[in-house]
Amino acid sequence: MRHTLGVHRVAGRLALASILLAGGFGAAAVARAGAADEAPALELVDADPARGFQYPFLLSLPSRLAPEPARALLVEPNNTGRGDDDLAAHLAAARELARHAIGSDVARELGLPLLVPVFPRPKTDWERYTHALDSDTLRIDSGPMQRLDLQLLAMIAAARERLAARGIALPKKVLLTGFSASGSFVNRFTALHPERVLGVAGGGLNGILIAPRAELGGIALPYPLGISDLADRVGAAFDLETWKRVPQRYYMGAKDENDAVQYDDAYTAAEKAIVDFALGARMQPDRWVRCQALYREAGANATFRTYSHAGHFTDDPINREIIAFFRAVLAGEPPAP
Repeated sequence: MRHTLGVHRVAGRLALASILLAGGFGAAAVARAGAADEAPALELVDADPARGFQYPFLLSLPSRLAPEPARALLVEPNNTGRGDDDLAAHLAAARELARHAIGSDVARELGLPLLVPVFPRPKTDWERYTHALDSDTLRIDSGPMQRLDLQLLAMIAAARERLAARGIALPKKVLLTGFSASGSFVNRFTALHPERVLGVAGGGLNGILIAPRAELGGIALPYPLGISDLADRVGAAFDLETWKRVPQRYYMGAKDENDAVQYDDAYTAAEKAIVDFALGARMQPDRWVRCQALYREAGANATFRTYSHAGHFTDDPINREIIAFFRAVLAGEPPAP
């Protein structure tokens, strides 16, 4: 059974102005800071294997760019919601995400550049749930889909360089946001590269987070359930102390019934058995509450919310809280609980 749910749009925000697809943007785009409702320019940056990324990415600037130091690059991984062997389908979905998903709200409100990668999610090799950075994806050891996490870091470096050439300096650490599959992606990416994350917010996570421990109750927790095999997979051990310092915010809708653990492309049979035994077969409240407890026990700088009115979506009230979270992170202040 394959997971074809999870593409995210913000409820009540589908009538946004169209994003201008441009060949590039520079000082002229930055200078247009007078019109708050002007659609941001969106640049398609081609794949650059020599620079370390095999796929293109989208880069946008808001009409009002935040001044230093209250700005950073915001990254929202793409999430098509289904497998497709044609990269054009994922590019179209990424453009839609850049218009209507939570990252566009955050970027517009806080005046941040937004990066959206255009990673594939194959239909032929359907077990590779690339948009969630699952175990099959991290296991790829050759070809263009190898180490998508490192490719995203290369995209970030290229984006920072392009913007620096336009007089827009950004810190090395980035802000991450995502929902559903991309929420799982940013949660897992933060565990892989906590030294590169300024703050992360993810929602619609199927009640499951990567556990900051190698085992639970005598049961090993391999990636993406935990970090028991992380050193073997990526060549570096989990950096608990750095991870603990990263401000993290995770949220679920109380009416969310989208449980990716039940789908074969999202979790292997062995992973599902571990989830059911160690974390909880029932997504809410059992598994979701258990994962929160593991983060608190580890000393994570994390806050959690369960929204009683929400299903597998976000809306303006939820987005306002995510924006407030990132505003606090940029200001160096403790985020609200």
